[in-house]
Amino acid sequence: MDKVSPDCPYPGCFFCVMKEGNPSKRRASILKFFRELPSQDDDGQVLPISGLWNTAMAHPNDPEFIELGIFECMAALIWKGLKNRRWLSHDQNIYIPYYAAHIIGSYTMNMEEFAESAVHAGVIPPLVELLRGRLTWVEQRVAVRALGHLATYASTFPAVASHGEILELSIQLAMSSLEIVYSHFYQYVDRRLSYHCDLLTRGMGGVEMESRKAEEWASQLQCWSLQLINCFAFKPEFLPTICKPEFLVKLPGMWGGLVNENSPAGIGLLRTICHHKLGRGPVASCPGIIEALCNIARSSDDWQYMAIDCLLWLLQDPNTCHKVIDKAVPALIDLADITALGDHKKLGDSIVNVLQDCIQSLGTGRNSVSNRTKELIEELLNSKQRLKWEKNMPKEDLHIKQAAALVVKLEGNSLFSSGNISGAASKYSEALSLCPMRSKKERVVLYSNRAQCHLLLQQPLAAISDATRALCLHNPLGRHAKSLWRRAQAYDMLGLAKESLLDAILFINECSQSNDPELCLRQNKVPDYAERLVKKQMRAAWLFREAAIKHGGVHCEGDAVDVYGQDTDDSEWETASESDIGNDGRDEMGNDDDDDSEWKNEDERKDKYDKPSLKEIKHVYNVQLAEDES
Repeated sequence: MDKVSPDCPYPGCFFCVMKEGNPSKRRASILKFFRELPSQDDDGQVLPISGLWNTAMAHPNDPEFIELGIFECMAALIWKGLKNRRWLSHDQNIYIPYYAAHIIGSYTMNMEEFAESAVHAGVIPPLVELLRGRLTWVEQRVAVRALGHLATYASTFPAVASHGEILELSIQLAMSSLEIVYSHFYQYVDRRLSYHCDLLTRGMGGVEMESRKAEEWASQLQCWSLQLINCFAFKPEFLPTICKPEFLVKLPGMWGGLVNENSPAGIGLLRTICHHKLGRGPVASCPGIIEALCNIARSSDDWQYMAIDCLLWLLQDPNTCHKVIDKAVPALIDLADITALGDHKKLGDSIVNVLQDCIQSLGTGRNSVSNRTKELIEELLNSKQRLKWEKNMPKEDLHIKQAAALVVKLEGNSLFSSGNISGAASKYSEALSLCPMRSKKERVVLYSNRAQCHLLLQQPLAAISDATRALCLHNPLGRHAKSLWRRAQAYDMLGLAKESLLDAILFINECSQSNDPELCLRQNKVPDYAERLVKKQMRAAWLFREAAIKHGGVHCEGDAVDVYGQDTDDSEWETASESDIGNDGRDEMGNDDDDDSEWKNEDERKDKYDKPSLKEIKHVYNVQLAEDES
């Protein structure tokens, strides 16, 4: 290739080629460049490769480079790096396999015809070698990303599936990715490979930045592995390989931190598995999964509907219904008042119908349900029947019932104020039995107040149930601040750090938008009790926590402080449920919890805290996806 620009000292410079004004000459030069690059040993090759990476990221749907042979070139460069370690260690060539695999992934993430071209160019075998760990976890990350895109399309999936080890490698990588990144990068600052640090920080150096990006990339490594496995899970013939107990039991915990909010995570893969009867049996038989699904189903995050789908499919299958019904019913009953969730319309009605069918189909015998489960379902069906009756009641009668419920509720408030918590809970239950089913705002208040009573009575499961019911009745769905806070505290009592963290974050978000003087964040401040709980749960739910404990980075429960380098005053980190209860038995937000109706309590108290800054929490939990996220 001839030198194009008289100002450039490098013959055949790719960047000069790109400036060629004659389209036919330009294309011919690029074609020659792609053909010759893998056989050259000149210094400075990483510069055009990084330029190609930038182009692929910015214009992934542009067909020009695909037509000129970029996939063949990238596959050859990966092979060269794998086979010629002398070349790989020279100059900055160590970066080239990473960029090459990333370019393949970027050009195949949107366009099926590009993916077909990539397969024909022979990109799969070198990507599989990277997936096997022939280089490092950094190259594994982009290899699994590229293979995941290739596996997405019907025309290219068979080529991916023909390499039988890909699925097994992806399963192992999903289970071990966090430990790999922790032990090979995060744990030992002085042993970090310099090119890993450069790739992670993109010129923005510093140990803190490197560590933060390592968490993000580890999360992506796990989530992209799950995405690749998910492509296989749609095919029944691969389910026996996927549905091994040691893998299934880990899936509910594979949530990718808070940085991959668009990922299906482990729950998305479970949903795919449960969609087929061959997958439902192993899931129903795996200890702990149903309980985890129930917790996710009650949550207010983007994965909620996936867990609900799993539970409903398991209940509708006669081979699995009897195995899961006693555990699944309490959670689903709490969710029966949901009207719509995303694209799921009349979801509450669907839940009721499935439970009704279950109770009728199981009946008596070996697979019959427990008496407690029958009672819960019957109570649910009675409440739905009550709603139908109330539609035909005169308005005057409904007003009388509502007024009676208000009187009883106020009696509950009085008992609560005097410290008679169990008596207050009974009054709120009585008020719920009187309150019309259509009076949703009032029922939200009653459930939330009763949840607070359960908290103070050290009954976290009951508190979670009531808070969830309040959140399902609230409009908008799942955004009732005080119920989020109370459920966050209840999850904290049970040691469910992730669930508590998500609710606490949503509570803070609601505070930032609320007009309630008890909740609003004056001058962009966070209630200090919420800040304490978020920090505590971020430590407990830290992405690398399990790996750190295994490798000696965290020595005991609650001792993740050293990892974050934050203050070590253990007295600050008592549970929020302990720290936020005043001498009179109230939490900091009181217990008369109505936002905008006539049910206000006259002795509501103003927030008394001088609240710390929101900046730090936002910085930690609102991490954006990396620029190369697909």
